[in-house]
Amino acid sequence: MLRVNSLVYLQMRLKSQRWAFKGKKTNTQRALESFDDFYGSVFGIRWKNIRAALLTEHKYIAVVNNFGDADKTCNGMELNGALNIKSLIKVVEDRLGRNNKLSINGSNNTLDENLFKVLCRQEEREKQSLYPMSSMAETSVQLQYSAGNTTEFKSNSENGENQKFIESLEMAIENNTQLANSRLIDPQYGTGGLYEFMPANKIKGMEDWIPESDHYKYYSTHTDFPLKFELETEFYYPDNLKLYTYEIGNCSEFITPQKCLTGALSHYLLDGASVLPPLFLDIKEGDRVLDACAAPGGKSLIMLQTLFPDTLVCNDIQESRLNRIRKVMQEYIFDYKEKWENKRILFNQCDAKYMDNYESFDKILVDVPCTTDRHSVTVNDNNIFKSTRIKERLRIPELQADILANCLRLLKPGGSLIYSTCSLSPVQNDGVVHMALQKAFNENGITATVKDLSYIIMFFEDIFKFENNKVLKYGQMVLPYLPANYGPMYFCKLMRNM
Repeated sequence: MLRVNSLVYLQMRLKSQRWAFKGKKTNTQRALESFDDFYGSVFGIRWKNIRAALLTEHKYIAVVNNFGDADKTCNGMELNGALNIKSLIKVVEDRLGRNNKLSINGSNNTLDENLFKVLCRQEEREKQSLYPMSSMAETSVQLQYSAGNTTEFKSNSENGENQKFIESLEMAIENNTQLANSRLIDPQYGTGGLYEFMPANKIKGMEDWIPESDHYKYYSTHTDFPLKFELETEFYYPDNLKLYTYEIGNCSEFITPQKCLTGALSHYLLDGASVLPPLFLDIKEGDRVLDACAAPGGKSLIMLQTLFPDTLVCNDIQESRLNRIRKVMQEYIFDYKEKWENKRILFNQCDAKYMDNYESFDKILVDVPCTTDRHSVTVNDNNIFKSTRIKERLRIPELQADILANCLRLLKPGGSLIYSTCSLSPVQNDGVVHMALQKAFNENGITATVKDLSYIIMFFEDIFKFENNKVLKYGQMVLPYLPANYGPMYFCKLMRNM
């Protein structure tokens, strides 16, 4: 009888343990539930497609190693159907008929005056669709209607200089901040833009409601610091940078990197959207560059492949993370020890928010720690949604803003930086940029110009799926999209004012 009772007790215990195990959520499940709740409201009906892409294997871009057999590697990729991104950009440039706009060959060509005026008018037409008519009536663009013909702009050659239009455009630029803060959000894109999103007092994590107000007090729709926007009109694609991808809808995979005759590996693979921040940083020959949160080292390697930096400082908070970068450099630079380490490549172990070599860098890449959305929903290990990392996760925006604000101090006046995350969160993206700009001004009197990349990204729209500009204030974002499954990747370019 004792044995029977013991057996029954053991069966009941095992059954209860099995049910307890089944009821326990994994880190990826917690992340997905959190994103469904948050991003569902941010992206609206689009979240379903973005979610499906996040849960699917992402797409790679190959960075051909200039320190290996570069020509052989390029030929092999092209034979397998991969496309040279530089060639794709050139095709788009020719298709748009704006050869004076893009400095693809390194010349400093700019828009001619007539083309610039047409571009300004197009911007005004877009503003008409974004802002209330009451605030933009005086900046309306005159349209010419002719019977049986399509609508077109009145040309200055026929009607003379439109002084009223020029004056209204100047006024619109001067009041850029007010216009941005009054931006209307198209409901089909969700309601999660910076201008309408205000964080809830609580956030659902695990089984309980976790207070969030202590961490997101800074989030505001009001701008109380000097703010200037400037359209980026020139882009230089480095001649030495060789990037390859497959066209939209093509899910072919690159071969594993091979060892070349030099001993270095042939190419480096990374999520395709990760090439954009170092590319848009626009490094010039002789620049002193900082990669503030450099591990695992892919973006640092891309910047080195341009062969432009005079010095590249790779910084990270842990020695183990710096060792990962060292390993990448040793694998891809054949004369690394003799010519590069401690000469053109410097390693620095420091929390980026405490670095104090102010006004020392021409360019800075600020690829901050974030919720790493794709990793969070697919990998349980080292997951930020782990139950013991709740406080760390909620403090992420504060950490990001502290790093970005300090990196503005590290920039030389006139220097520029790219802030980037691999998160879809408007709090970690536009929200952190807003907080950092405010912090830099209030604490150190530093102001910055937001470099609007909305024109430049047009040349990459055959490769990536970008977020609509109607939902972003400061930056741009690559959205996960099944036919072109890159990202997410948010990036914002800031230039420190003199």
